Amino acid sequence: MSNHTGEIKILLNIKQPSDVKKLSNGELEVLCTEIRHTLIDTVSSNGGHLASNLGTVELTVALHKSFNSPEDKIIWDVGHQAYTHKLLTGRYPEFSTLRKEDGISGFVRPDESEHDSFYEGHAGVSISQAAGVAAANAVKGSKNYAVAVIGDGSFGNGMAYEALNHAGSTKSKLIVILNDNEMSISENVGAMARYLAKVRAKPEYYRFKAGTEKTLKKIPIVGESLAKHLFRLKATLKNIIYSSSFFEDLGFRYIGPIDGHDINGLCEAMNSAKMVSVPVVIHVNTLKGRGYDFAEHSPEKFHGISKFDVVTGESFASGDSFSSHFGKTLCDFASKDKRICAITAAMALGTGLEVFSKEYPERFFDVGIAEEHAVTFASGLSAGGMIPVFAVYSTFLQRCFDQLVHDCALQRRKTVIAVDRAGFVGEDGETHQGLFDVSLARSIPNTTVYSPATYSEMSKAFYNAFYKDENLVIIRYPRGSMPENGESEEKIDDYAVIGNPNAEIALVTYGRLYFNALKAMDMLAQKGIEIKIIKINKIKPLPEGVAEEAFGCDKVFFFEEGMKNGGVAEGLACRLIEKGYDGKYSVTAVDCEFVGHASVPRLMEKYSMSAEKMALMIENEVSL
Repeated sequence: MSNHTGEIKILLNIKQPSDVKKLSNGELEVLCTEIRHTLIDTVSSNGGHLASNLGTVELTVALHKSFNSPEDKIIWDVGHQAYTHKLLTGRYPEFSTLRKEDGISGFVRPDESEHDSFYEGHAGVSISQAAGVAAANAVKGSKNYAVAVIGDGSFGNGMAYEALNHAGSTKSKLIVILNDNEMSISENVGAMARYLAKVRAKPEYYRFKAGTEKTLKKIPIVGESLAKHLFRLKATLKNIIYSSSFFEDLGFRYIGPIDGHDINGLCEAMNSAKMVSVPVVIHVNTLKGRGYDFAEHSPEKFHGISKFDVVTGESFASGDSFSSHFGKTLCDFASKDKRICAITAAMALGTGLEVFSKEYPERFFDVGIAEEHAVTFASGLSAGGMIPVFAVYSTFLQRCFDQLVHDCALQRRKTVIAVDRAGFVGEDGETHQGLFDVSLARSIPNTTVYSPATYSEMSKAFYNAFYKDENLVIIRYPRGSMPENGESEEKIDDYAVIGNPNAEIALVTYGRLYFNALKAMDMLAQKGIEIKIIKINKIKPLPEGVAEEAFGCDKVFFFEEGMKNGGVAEGLACRLIEKGYDGKYSVTAVDCEFVGHASVPRLMEKYSMSAEKMALMIENEVSL
């Protein structure tokens, strides 16, 4: 294994992308080595996306050598592979703050650098964005380029094909870099195919082609026809050698496949693409995790990883989590009920479905990064007599709202959505916080929503979803693990009251905030302030008893790890108003803003959801 603590020299002097253009071939190779050292050292300390970034080092260097950012817009799909881009755009001095509060983001964001064109955190959007930029350039008469960098995984998202279908009919200066690091889209087999791929990547090829076409058209009478027939023959021959002309059928010129770790070859392909008068796809082959043995052999493990030991490759994070417990729970149910199926959108490991995929492969479906399809596919499974469970991060469930409404709830299909990473997710920041699912789900008819706080409550929620509830059921749970000794002997179903049921102060909450509420109750008791906790597990429809319990209190404090607008607290407030409640009602939630990156405990503190802030808020109100 290579040494990852090498001395940094060249990277220190890269203040802006134009500095890359000044380097010799030998210096570029050294720069790539220094970048990999920096990536491995930083991610091992801060956590983040490693394998994808190690695979795009040379590609990113070639992009900044060939294009002029920020005039030319380089648009990164998802943005989790843009760490090298950050290093080459003046952010090396701050790179050690990656994913830390007040530090640089783990994704691209325009408020961080003029070289970041869009906020990026969800897959499949880059081609649409780049096509829009290219169209705007065409309207303005600008000669600048729009370059979309999209991975083969993201390429499976339906939106990418919608963008290709539209953009291929234009004459804009759009270049799509297809970063292929796993699957092969076209079977370019054999020496001739490899040779032609190299030829087609060279600028000389396009200069010769343009010159030949121009000369042929000058021939009197037959010139125009001869040029058309000659290039039609060329296309036919090419389609015989290459198994697919998919991109060119859509109106794109195709270049590749290109070795994604050959900077000179990449630059030649990019310079060739600039000479073409139609949109271009450059197909690039890269190796995920390149330069770090553990990441090369286990790229999925090192896709998004917490802090880890560079020498052993082992993560410092605990293996126990809500995700892993979900996976075990689903396997237990599936062993007894052959109707139960699991669906993932390319996130089997992240959502805890890896074991299920091996034990029940015939009932496991990985649909790729296609969340919208996953939900409608689940509806189809349900119509066929199965009980589908789609496991998805809260942030990606946002993409499925229409499918949840039209294809599941309206159809009254028994469909279960397991929403992972609900609430604050921490260092991944704005694009990944799971704060919108409750507000979205509460607006959908024929829908039941659970938000368990413990593993046993999660298991009970899935039992209810499978065998008691009808139609669409959503079960949401947070990132990470349950606190030690978090399980209680008291079995809580839809809701429960903890503490003195006759207390005049109620703290209402759900999900993992329950544990902060318990601590707050103890803190207040030490100061002679008695409260009761109304803990909700089924947050839609809201159990009738919750409003009755709150109505009898002089003061009600609702703490909600989600958006205030459309949240459960608003729903309870409406119930209380209808009943004529005239006491003090306080809501603590996220008030219509996007939440930046910081640790989950820090976000709890910042948004007054920590035990200390809960207790302080109630104490201050009581002392008035």
